[in-house]
Amino acid sequence: MSKFKNKKNIQLPEISTASLPDIVFMLLFFFMVATVMRQNTLMIENKLPVADQIEKLDKKDLVMYIYAGKPSSRYRASAGNQPRVQLNDKFADVNDIKAFILAERASKREELIPFLTTALKVDGDTNMGLVGDIKTELREVNALKINYTTRTGNVKDNFNP
Repeated sequence: MSKFKNKKNIQLPEISTASLPDIVFMLLFFFMVATVMRQNTLMIENKLPVADQIEKLDKKDLVMYIYAGKPSSRYRASAGNQPRVQLNDKFADVNDIKAFILAERASKREELIPFLTTALKVDGDTNMGLVGDIKTELREVNALKINYTTRTGNVKDNFNP
């Protein structure tokens, strides 16, 4: 009689996968809640100017964004170095702003159109001539509710006379 048994015939117990669907569902739910979807891919440099008296917009779904600034380093080869206008995910000419505003208005319900706001996200180094041209185009389509998007800060600290 031997004291030792043959261990070759013993099998390891299987891992229980009963809770695996619960874990996968919890991870999926977590990432769905924690992820923020970006609306537009920024194709310009956009270091916003500083302001000390700002207000937060309440309804962001009623805001149309117009970006202006120099193309980022990734797009300089195709778009050049001059400040450009970006509407949604593409570069546009100042003349395209009218069609953009009219298309945005057409996509909203009629009772919401008077509450639409145009937000200008303009780089701090962009010349005011481009901003003036954008405002002229907005006046022509009667988009008079304009918001200038800025960063929070003290204006005196960033002022260089």
